[in-house]
Amino acid sequence: MTNKTKLVGTYRDLDVYKMAMDEAIHIFELTRSFPSEEKFNLVDQIRRSSRSVCANIGEAWRKRRYKLAFVSKLSDAETEACPMK
Repeated sequence: MTNKTKLVGTYRDLDVYKMAMDEAIHIFELTRSFPSEEKFNLVDQIRRSSRSVCANIGEAWRKRRYKLAFVSKLSDAETEACPMK
């Protein structure tokens, strides 16, 4: 079986989920070094947002039978992943 024909049994097998989880862990580690005055507001929001990407991918997977709900959850994940400009 080649990499192109891997079977996906759950959303945790998706490359996009694995990348999002790796980034959530990386973000958690990075925010440990933030100044203490930022720990409660900014850090909390950043961490919740990064975890939300993973959660929305999981929810999209569970709703994959319903195209509009699936696309909506993927859109939510993308929104959480985008940096503020």
